[in-house]
Amino acid sequence: MKIENCFFLQELLPNDQLWKTPHSSYHWDGSSQRFFEGWYYRVTLPQLGQSFAFMYSIDDPIGEKYYSGGAAQVLGENNNYLYRIFPDVKRFWASQKELALCHWKQDILTQKPQILDPIIFEATVTEGYQATATLNQGYIEDPMTKNYCRWYYDIKPIDGWGNRFSPQEATAGWLSFLPIFDPGWQVLMAHGWATGYIDWNGKKYEFNEVPAYSEKNWGHSFPSKWFWINCNSFQEESELSLTAAGGIRQVFNWQESVGIIGLHYQGKFYEFTRENSQLSWQIKPWGSWIIEGRNTEFSIKIEGKTDDIGNYVRVPTAEGLKFLCRDTTQGNLVIELYNNEGKLILKATSSLGGLEIGGSPWVQDWIYGK
Repeated sequence: MKIENCFFLQELLPNDQLWKTPHSSYHWDGSSQRFFEGWYYRVTLPQLGQSFAFMYSIDDPIGEKYYSGGAAQVLGENNNYLYRIFPDVKRFWASQKELALCHWKQDILTQKPQILDPIIFEATVTEGYQATATLNQGYIEDPMTKNYCRWYYDIKPIDGWGNRFSPQEATAGWLSFLPIFDPGWQVLMAHGWATGYIDWNGKKYEFNEVPAYSEKNWGHSFPSKWFWINCNSFQEESELSLTAAGGIRQVFNWQESVGIIGLHYQGKFYEFTRENSQLSWQIKPWGSWIIEGRNTEFSIKIEGKTDDIGNYVRVPTAEGLKFLCRDTTQGNLVIELYNNEGKLILKATSSLGGLEIGGSPWVQDWIYGK
């Protein structure tokens, strides 16, 4: 697909404050303290049974520290994996006003890294990526195997985190704006539509208005253990997206287990947190995820399963990026949502669920709230 008539330019970055999700901008304050920030973009191709996840990260952006540098990872066709490092932090840039970032490995430009018109990016940046709320574009290649991925797609955001026509919310609540919980986590876009292409080792996937998703995390400490479920491609419903997660996070000098479920259904947001609901889960070291939530209005049950072995991706640790996270983008999901009278509101299924476990130890089931 040739990039033509792009509606995206740097000066047209979205600034709709009603829709803009909190924590969209870059969080680094310029200090030399250990720091990471990561971004996750996903696009799902329902008719082909494939999903592509793009992961970008920066460690110790002040530079000249042991773990300073950036990376791009792609979990691509059939859960195959591609990874490239971008060690020069001076070629990384992210906006402290909105969702916008880029990292280039080499280029023929003399200007500082910035969001480029996609046509200029494709013509001049030899390896790297750029991403905003409405764009995801890049190219990486493994120098040993010559495996590569080239991607470009525009994004039409639909749901952030909250009701569709209300100001968007912080995923971890208002306390996430204070230096209390670490690391931070934010769903940037629970659901949107992507149009463009992905070239995976010469196999080109072209698509028009397929499900898209994005999120980010950042901080100075690193989660010791977590699970994650994500899907916005369901067989029964086109306006349905789910994100659920649980983890052990740092709170000042102690750690605590927390969980959250967020469901967007036909413009309405159903949220289950420790503050407003009873949460429970039983997560196996691999293959089965069962999460339940109940509050005064609704109850939800989520069951994820996979026979797929998935693949490992790198995640931030105190010692830089490590293979401490196992993923599949082709998990089987069943969601059931009830009202407080026990009436079924929604039942939906998918074979393109994102299922993940991370951290350690995972030698036995993680049971919480049972």
